[in-house]
This record gives sequence, structure tokens and C-alpha cells, in this order.
Amino acid sequence: MSKTVFAALLALGLCACSNGDARAGDSAAPDATVAGTATGTGTGAAPGQAAATLAVTIHSANGAHVFTVESAKTEAEQARGLMYRTDLKPNRGMLFWPYPTDGSGPREASFWMKNTPSPLDIIYIRADRTIARIAENTIPFSETPIPSGEPVGAVLEIMGGRAGELGIAEGDRVEWPGAPG
Repeated sequence: MSKTVFAALLALGLCACSNGDARAGDSAAPDATVAGTATGTGTGAAPGQAAATLAVTIHSANGAHVFTVESAKTEAEQARGLMYRTDLKPNRGMLFWPYPTDGSGPREASFWMKNTPSPLDIIYIRADRTIARIAENTIPFSETPIPSGEPVGAVLEIMGGRAGELGIAEGDRVEWPGAPG
């Protein structure tokens, strides 16, 4: 019986975070509403484990901007996103890639800020690695869906206001190790 209850709770949690709902699992997820992330550990990693990071570079009109980000590759990681985080630094963030996690190709995304106490800039990235949309300074704890407006292949979340401070704009090019193209 406990396995059945656990499976049901897991399924409900994943539904709340993904596909068509605000931020998949309160984080970024395909066609889901995803919110800013994680568990009480302060990272997307399990307790006692360091989160894997990678460098994401955004090439804007005023130069290259490098962010050290956690990678959210699985449905569970994308559902959790940056929820509960209060320690996000200016040049840190989370990359939701591949998006969607099933590799089915770009699709419209919708994130939310449920359980996310800090404002974020949510950067929706097309399959060609250009920025499609930037949702700046999203409202903490909001359950209002924040749509991409077009199909995307990745989503980057950074500290709220950073995109504007750095002059990052729609159409800018984004690169990271292993990115397509």
C-alpha cells in the first residue's frame, strides 16, 4: 500500500510541475508551468551532493556575459527548478535543457513562481540558441503562468533584474557546452 501511495503522490507532484501547468513542478518543464526551484538544500542536488554546473554565455550588444548555472535535465529537476531558493547570486542560475526533457523538440513553455521567494529573469531560448523572450523580475510566489510565446528548446533562469542590468535582449545568442548547432 505504501508504494501505491508514494506513486500517487509522485504523479501528483509531477503533474503540478509540468506539461501545461505553471512551471513544471514549480520549475521549468515542457508545456508546463515551472517555478524557481529546489529543496531546502539550497541546490537542485540531493543533500550531501554538489549540484553539477556549467558555463552559459550570452552574447549581447555590449559583450559576453557568463553565468555559472546548474543543469536541470530531468523532468523532476525541471519541476523543482529554483523553488525555495533565497541564495541565488548575480552570475548564477539554472538551465532547463533539453526542453522538453523527452527530446521531442522545441515547444511552448510556461513557467510560474510558485514556492519561489526571489524574483527571477526567465529567459526563453529558441532551438537556434537565440533569446525568444525575457520575462524580467518575475513576481515571487505568483502562480500566474509566464508563457514563452513561441516554441523553445531551453530556458535559463537568473537573478531578477540581471538581464536588464547587463543589456541582455531578445535575439541575443546563448551558448553552453553540448548545446545543439
